[in-house]
Amino acid sequence: MTGRDGMVESLIYTKPVSLTERATHYCPGCTHGISHRLVAEVIDEMGRRETTIGVAPVGCSVFAYDYFNMDFAEAAHGRAPAMATGLKRVSPDRLVFTYQGDGDLASIGAAEILHAAGRGENITVIFINNAIYGMTGGQMAPTTLPGQKTTSTPSGRDIEMHGFPLKMCEILSQMDGAAYIVRRSLHDVAHIRKAKKAIRQAFEVQEQGIGFSMVELLSSCPTNWGISAQEALTWVEEHMVPAFPLGDYKVHASINAGKKG
Repeated sequence: MTGRDGMVESLIYTKPVSLTERATHYCPGCTHGISHRLVAEVIDEMGRRETTIGVAPVGCSVFAYDYFNMDFAEAAHGRAPAMATGLKRVSPDRLVFTYQGDGDLASIGAAEILHAAGRGENITVIFINNAIYGMTGGQMAPTTLPGQKTTSTPSGRDIEMHGFPLKMCEILSQMDGAAYIVRRSLHDVAHIRKAKKAIRQAFEVQEQGIGFSMVELLSSCPTNWGISAQEALTWVEEHMVPAFPLGDYKVHASINAGKKG
């Protein structure tokens, strides 16, 4: 490639093969696009596009099958782990992952995710936590913070009435079948790089047959939060990260052993 000044330029950044050319429907500033790219980059780098099956949820990412250039299935609301279980058991050679939001995973799908982890299903879950119901109008989600205003809690989430947010990494890390449970964030470049490494590790855990893996990603929803895209990233850092501490909540001993080797 030759630039305007006649110098030869090298193309160093392209769209992952595992993403289609279709434009997404996500709101400006939403970090679903970032998480899609991270997943796609990892699958490309692992050479698994032709042998991967994704499961789309009900929520903002309901049309994920239009954006990923690979085999995909659509699950009923909250049932992505059950569908992924069936797909993986029938085709154990496939890399199977679910892509779920907090309403899909932690509300209507709470029982599904708990039992999938409890059974040690060898699947990978990408969990998008933006602390609100995005697709249906911005209502309170299981992960909505105390005092956070939503369309169904206009005065803020009242813990005496609504209870505390569910912390899914902390909960699922207690399941014997869980092998890799971590939380990362997408609010800046440094954390995005760490998120990609975690996604790669989660898929490798599945490849090695170690057990259930989940990567939770703290994400922004500027439209339903009622703030700008830049303010939303700052809000993640200042409010969500303290409420949902980043880190590794469970890492199976064999994973660390493999790294030392």
